Amino acid sequence: MTVNALKEFLLWSTAINYGVLFLWFGVFVFAHDWLYRLHTRWFKLSVETFDALNYVGVSIYKIGVVLLNLVPLIVLYIIS
Repeated sequence: MTVNALKEFLLWSTAINYGVLFLWFGVFVFAHDWLYRLHTRWFKLSVETFDALNYVGVSIYKIGVVLLNLVPLIVLYIIS
């Protein structure tokens, strides 16, 4: 795999993952009650627990995107 192909792969991967993050955030903000009702069919959760779990999930996902996609992409742009 060439460096240019790897840069393109990481760029698309970062863009798609940030799209997933924006979608998750949008659904969480604009369809919170629907999403809460959907999840409480399967799990007994309070609203506070549901909000905390989503916050932690978004945070972990974002950290993963930054560490595994964005940082290597920036490094490749710096060294090439």
